[in-house]
Amino acid sequence: MAGTGMAPTDTAPFTLRRATGTLAESAAKLAGDIGATSVEALLAQANRTAVRRGASATMGGMKPRPADWYAFDVKDQATPDWYPQGVTCGEESGAFGAPVFLVTWYFKPDAGERGIRVSFLSPQTLRYRHALLVQATPDGSYAPIDIHAGGVACHGHLLYVADTVRGLRVFDLANLLDLRTVQNDLGDPARAGRADGRFHAFGYRYVIPQTDFWRVAQPGARFSFVSVDRSGPAPMLVTGEYLEDDPGGRVARWPLGLEGGAPADAYVLGQPKVQGALSWGGRWYMSQAADAATNGRLLVHDGGRVAARPYPIGPEDLTVQDGRLWSVTEFRNKRVVFGVAL
Repeated sequence: MAGTGMAPTDTAPFTLRRATGTLAESAAKLAGDIGATSVEALLAQANRTAVRRGASATMGGMKPRPADWYAFDVKDQATPDWYPQGVTCGEESGAFGAPVFLVTWYFKPDAGERGIRVSFLSPQTLRYRHALLVQATPDGSYAPIDIHAGGVACHGHLLYVADTVRGLRVFDLANLLDLRTVQNDLGDPARAGRADGRFHAFGYRYVIPQTDFWRVAQPGARFSFVSVDRSGPAPMLVTGEYLEDDPGGRVARWPLGLEGGAPADAYVLGQPKVQGALSWGGRWYMSQAADAATNGRLLVHDGGRVAARPYPIGPEDLTVQDGRLWSVTEFRNKRVVFGVAL
């Protein structure tokens, strides 16, 4: 279906209800048993190297090319198991001592579920490292989380991860846990959790337990992506819906903190295949996907009109850092974090 402009819509379907349950208590227990570290310390132990302006096939026929981009390493480019989806940054957080991009990935195979992970990438050193996002349990163990993780936003130390049909999962980066503080190895690479006095995380050194949950109050709304608008007097959390061939996907905005769970406003996007959306400076920006061989588009809604800009292949979630609009691409051998002018 053809796209149209954005239009206001009912906010009620996006109302959230807080559902912390035992999450905070279980995460605190796990953090007490393992011990927390910092994002800066993780970056100092980064074990992978990105390539500046690598994986150039991602750009397809895009002209001009992005202002800058960082490609994941050969192993992460080639894997058919993990797909990058969400992106946020240190500037969005405001809580880190160094520039950093955070990228969520989901595990695609049906068999041998490995959950979701987040990459911490330094644009200064080009070094990065993955950490496993987990759900802690009251008995002091934890388990992987089987969701799509289509978007991620960061405010302070809190990560908001999109859970498509349930709402927003929250992870506190103050609980970034380093397994090396309590054991000399990284445990069994084929399992995750606590067993026989040891911790396992599919071979990852770092785990981050979920601390909170904002669940959609009624079925129907989808949480496909998430971002933060920091251009106004107060930051706003933005979420929206991906619909394949239907321009009826919606987007909603909340004052950060999500007090009460009710959105401030909501709109019909008027465009199909929107993988990420962000309001900034009175404009709406939308990343629109195609397929693994076709360039996407950056759609900019400014009042009553929608303008299309060239974009790489496979664009996803959106964030803003250093005055640029950044996204991440998902397809094999075309996986980069890239920035363009706002």
